[in-house]
Amino acid sequence: MGLKVLSALDTAKTQLYHFKAIIVAGMGLFTDAYDLFCIPLIVRLIGRVYYEQDPRKYQIPPGVLSATLAIALLGTAIGQLVFGRLGDRIGRRRVYGIALMIMVLSSLGCGFSICKSRECVLVSLSFFRFSLGVGIGGDYPLSATIMSEFANKRTRGAFIAAVFSMQGFGILASSTVTMVVCAIFEHVSKSNDGTSHTVSVDHTPKGVDIAWRLILMLGAVPAALTYYWRMMMPETARYTALVELNVLQAAKDMEKVLDVSISQIAEDDPQPLHQPSYPLFSKQFLRRHGRDLFSCATSWFLVDIVFYSNNLLQSQIYKRYLRDQNRMNAYQDAFNVAKLQALVAICSTVPGYWFTVCFIDRIGRVKIQQMGFLFMAIVYLAIGIPYYTYWEDSSNAGFLVLYGLTFFFSNFGPNTTTFIVPAELFPARFRSTCHGISGAAGKVGAIIGSVGFLWASHKRKEDGYPKAIGMEISLVILGLVCIMGVLVTTFFTRETMGRSLEENENESENENEN
Repeated sequence: MGLKVLSALDTAKTQLYHFKAIIVAGMGLFTDAYDLFCIPLIVRLIGRVYYEQDPRKYQIPPGVLSATLAIALLGTAIGQLVFGRLGDRIGRRRVYGIALMIMVLSSLGCGFSICKSRECVLVSLSFFRFSLGVGIGGDYPLSATIMSEFANKRTRGAFIAAVFSMQGFGILASSTVTMVVCAIFEHVSKSNDGTSHTVSVDHTPKGVDIAWRLILMLGAVPAALTYYWRMMMPETARYTALVELNVLQAAKDMEKVLDVSISQIAEDDPQPLHQPSYPLFSKQFLRRHGRDLFSCATSWFLVDIVFYSNNLLQSQIYKRYLRDQNRMNAYQDAFNVAKLQALVAICSTVPGYWFTVCFIDRIGRVKIQQMGFLFMAIVYLAIGIPYYTYWEDSSNAGFLVLYGLTFFFSNFGPNTTTFIVPAELFPARFRSTCHGISGAAGKVGAIIGSVGFLWASHKRKEDGYPKAIGMEISLVILGLVCIMGVLVTTFFTRETMGRSLEENENESENENEN
């Protein structure tokens, strides 16, 4: 039965409330990206402070670095599963603020890592990074589901993509904040020491231990600023009407946020609604939605292998473009890495997100996802196959351009579409859960990609890493992962453009039952 309130949502004109929802939901994704992707910069500063006397000067040991990268991603996977399920069981709005508050408190906790000994700081930081990951994970399914359920069907893809595009600004902000903090601390350090601009090679100013903490804590600011508005958002009409079965309350809630009167969206002759009886992961659920869940989870798993190995290990990839650590102080070292990452974000990462916003409701989710995977595969093979014969010892700008294209087509491609599609395919009572499952599969891929690439990309024994398959084969493997993504998208992913969420749900059930 078609409900007036849902029809009103599907056909509503774009209003101020939609943009407010994008900002409120998007600030969570902004904070997510800031906190996840500032860690490569943070570990360089931590290496300066706590590994200055280590045989591999300034280098965090591989095992410690791997754990630091993986711990937040593990927390994110758990948060996606837990909060995704809670979002369907007790409501999106009720747990939305909890996820944000966990992010805020954990960001502050990362900066206040309890003590100053190396072991204690790393254990404390890992604990708070894990809890931060739980909050970040909770934000993924809730933000996507809330935006999909508030949006009209004509521009729903662009609205969800706009929420997710805040991740690009978060990545850029992490680099920008690091540069600003390091520049200020270096200036103060020089002023206090009364030194010239030529800094001792081995000098690690005392303020470095404060600088990395401040960078982490500043990640709490944008999330904290939107907490009030997040708590003021009403429950989505689809959850209230289709899960809580309270159509009248759904109409009242939508009257507050959309430019419609309740007489237009209230039912003339309300009939009692009944939920389908089959539970999650029952045979009936798997028959109706198993293929969609497989396609969403597998696509997200594959793209995150590539996306996180790219983003978290940029300083490893671009090592040839960075000056020797031993010739700079800690602030200059972190500043240079942050500058390079900011350049990549401005030129490729952020534009990729916004190309998706512009085109996703014109050419569709499936085509964008296929195109993104395909072009990433081509680029990885182009830089991977001749890596040691052409790219390794070359500072050719062509390498930077090609590698930047992997970021562009990741975001104008599967990194964004895998966030959108799970929020459109599943019934309201399973929507947040299935999005969380898909996202958790992605974070498993992220752990494999970031930690695996870190260890696999060394062709010789160096920097504490054992001899492995090397950069050439590692990049080719990433290209093959992208080709697998093309195949999964082509054969399993359904198009959701231009249809209501209920139409997508019904089509899924009809297709899989036939």
